[in-house]
Amino acid sequence: MWIEQVFYLGVKGPFTAMAKRLSRKERTELFPESKNARNHAGSGSDGGATVHGFNRSAVSIPDLRALLNGRVIALDDARYEQARTIFYGGIDRRPAAIVRPSDAKDISQVVSLAREAGLELAIRSGGHSLAGHSVSDGGIVLDLANMRALHIDAERRTAWAETGLTAGEYTSAAGAYGLATGFGDTGSVGIGGITLGGGVGFLVRKHGLTIDDLLAADIVTADGQLVRADAETHPDLFWAIRGGGGNFGVATRFQFRLHEVHRIVGGMLLLPATPDVIAAFIAEAEAAPEELSTIANVMPAPPMPFVPAEQHGRLVVMVLLVYAGEVEAGERAVARFRALAQPIADMVRPMRYPEMYPPEAGGYHPTAVARTLFVNTIDRDAAETIVEYLQASDATVRVAQLRVLGGAMARVPVEATAFAHRRSRIMVNVAAFYDGPDDRAVREAWVVDFAAALNQADSGAYVNFLGDEGEARVRDAYPGATWDRLRAIKARYDPINLFRLNQNIPPAIEGPGE
Repeated sequence: MWIEQVFYLGVKGPFTAMAKRLSRKERTELFPESKNARNHAGSGSDGGATVHGFNRSAVSIPDLRALLNGRVIALDDARYEQARTIFYGGIDRRPAAIVRPSDAKDISQVVSLAREAGLELAIRSGGHSLAGHSVSDGGIVLDLANMRALHIDAERRTAWAETGLTAGEYTSAAGAYGLATGFGDTGSVGIGGITLGGGVGFLVRKHGLTIDDLLAADIVTADGQLVRADAETHPDLFWAIRGGGGNFGVATRFQFRLHEVHRIVGGMLLLPATPDVIAAFIAEAEAAPEELSTIANVMPAPPMPFVPAEQHGRLVVMVLLVYAGEVEAGERAVARFRALAQPIADMVRPMRYPEMYPPEAGGYHPTAVARTLFVNTIDRDAAETIVEYLQASDATVRVAQLRVLGGAMARVPVEATAFAHRRSRIMVNVAAFYDGPDDRAVREAWVVDFAAALNQADSGAYVNFLGDEGEARVRDAYPGATWDRLRAIKARYDPINLFRLNQNIPPAIEGPGE
């Protein structure tokens, strides 16, 4: 999830050693959490004994524990408060049970139980859903954290990976062979969610989306059956899970293609944020070789050790970039960005690809509002709008993130997968962190206005970056015939909409008026 990248950018990334110099107080000042987020573990004197919306007679916790090989965490378990906590703060939901399955059989049993008992079912891979879909209020959470098996066939350049793995864990293991599959930009994100939604990350221009390297998947469908989906077997399901999110079942493991990615030129480049620099940066990113993928965060400079004091709070372009090719060619490509303005900080260097996914600090649960959109261009006028909006806000953390797309991603036909935005040129994400419900309303209004000011002809949205924004926005993620085809496939594999705690695609209903 891109907001995690913004959250960690000044503290982690290639700057881990510097981050260790920050005191707890300094980190708190940089990344404040709302009181609600800090008290995320619950409210009320009963310690959370009440679970809203749960029919206690529907399932027996002792029977559930006897049925499964994996762990079952209930309200009276000492691990419950930690287990129900997800990455984002401000989400205070209390599931009846959190199940950590050990294998696909456990998953099948839980899916069947939820279906028969009419329980809400949440699927959690990494717990980074901005809308809070990783946790249920009164239902069952199927937490895949213990399913982390990974088998890499370096000779064939393929890998089977269970969906409890994080992007960082997978990338580190594959990197030992000089291989990689492209995921997102944050190491702690689970590979389950990011893959099912598409996967836009550091290798998007060179090797495409994560789903473009997905060869097969094992899926537990709503009837509790384990099926293999690939180009030959259940091809309609295979099409749908490549971009359609978690609407069609529980992915237990994926088979990925691996690419040779030995040394890269990558890291962070900090430039002053003026309209001219922002517009020129986008122009250079579009003209760059497709080996180069960039993520530009326009935001106030945090008071970090590597940022000169006189720059603290001023708008900067905080760029993460990866050149996945020969080092000399990468240095030449990066030189054009260094020439845009005198860099405030330059941490770009040859490195191993897994270094782009360093360990992240735990214990923080930021509260944020965000919007995602695609645009055709960021010219000087658009860049000036970005600067004006960021300067007008007093949110402690506020950002406009710009990702130039194209390359390998754009060469895949639009109809080949459920990700329908192959021709979109630039992704823009805007966000602001907030502190409490009253502040949230202020930041939400700013974010909505900001996104509207940047909106152009492309009305699409990337499903993995959507919050709780309503059905219309989900339809923006799946325009036209993509939506209709997904609904038809949903009706075949999940006609009762068991898998609905997501950016939901309701099953098609046959009959008059449909």
